[in-house]
Amino acid sequence: MKTLEEALNYIAKLEAENKELREQLEHYKSAKPAGRKKHNEAWMASYNSFVVDYENGLSIMEIVDKGDISRRTAYRYKAYYDMMKKER
Repeated sequence: MKTLEEALNYIAKLEAENKELREQLEHYKSAKPAGRKKHNEAWMASYNSFVVDYENGLSIMEIVDKGDISRRTAYRYKAYYDMMKKER
């Protein structure tokens, strides 16, 4: 930095960049996370309903035909159910 004017210009440039980065940070802080929220209340309620039906002898396709969950979700619940039974 040769002159005070250059230093002040550089500081102004850095302050503008800092302001822009803070705005981006606020955007990311306020963004909702994407993806499946495993084991929250809604997930547990749906899973527990699946377990009741499955343990009462309904097949996966019968559970899916009830219309509460998709086939993929039923198989995901079944995998989780099997894993939990294996751990006990």
